[in-house]
Amino acid sequence: MSASGGTKAIVAALVANLAIAVAKFVAFVFSGSSSMLAESVHSLADSGNQGLLLLGGKRAQRQATPQHPFGYGRERYIYAFLVSIVLFSVGGMFALYEGYEKIKHPHELTHWYWPVGVLVFAIIVECFSFRTAIQESNAVRGGRSWKEFVRHSKAPELPVVLLEDLGALVGLVLALGGVGMALATGDSVWDGIGTLCIGVLLILIALILAVETKSLLLGEAAGPEEARKIEAAAVDGDTVTRVIHMRTLHLGPEELLVAAKIAVRHDNTATEVASAIDAAESRIRQAVPIARVIYLEPDIYSETEASKGPDPLASPGGPAQPETGH
Repeated sequence: MSASGGTKAIVAALVANLAIAVAKFVAFVFSGSSSMLAESVHSLADSGNQGLLLLGGKRAQRQATPQHPFGYGRERYIYAFLVSIVLFSVGGMFALYEGYEKIKHPHELTHWYWPVGVLVFAIIVECFSFRTAIQESNAVRGGRSWKEFVRHSKAPELPVVLLEDLGALVGLVLALGGVGMALATGDSVWDGIGTLCIGVLLILIALILAVETKSLLLGEAAGPEEARKIEAAAVDGDTVTRVIHMRTLHLGPEELLVAAKIAVRHDNTATEVASAIDAAESRIRQAVPIARVIYLEPDIYSETEASKGPDPLASPGGPAQPETGH
């Protein structure tokens, strides 16, 4: 997995969640807290999720085959989508069930110091994991806000780990609040309410992840800045005079397909056009290194066709140009 895949953040989260899951389950055994049971399942599900992300990153590195000529880069999107399903089903739905059962059949918490101590320990460990995810994300998000980074990142691993860690921290605070209220009031229903809140939180995060990874699975184009760089690099002002229209598609987080129709001069020879296409491909790869699969089709630009209006499918990253009929 590449640096933008955030392997360091994934491993840090995996180690933290495994340790926290064991501690939470021990606290549940001694105290009977449903919040602790829900949180232990949450941490166990998160550990499985990080395992899925690492597996997806490994499988995405496989070489292209005749059956899959564009490689396996999009497997990272598939495994990220599986994470959202696991988080929803195993984490969120289980927490809702446990919260409902605790409210319907409350029982007194025993050995309260176990859940409180474990929750404080878990918050400290989770903060270190979250800090690692933030540092790794800051290295690649540039000037984008956190919302833009989560919504528009082409590498799914870091947004997934960020949201998981954030959800884990908020969930721990909710669990601590539920246990604290149950101890303060003597009513263990509060423990069940805290568990329900954890379930709702996990389901919301799972839905956000599902929506974002679904978009990546369907296939996203290059960002506006990358599209502008590609169009600028394609044109040399001599043989290639403009980009008539262009399509881009992410085959994976670090692999971009570019297909464009370029305008050449009507009096250019076939040899000159072929050389110009080779040069344009070289310039595009230099300007946008992730543009690894490039198809350029030469054509003659027609002012008559241009007057008919813009191409409705023109690339959003640059000016809409009509396709000629030649």
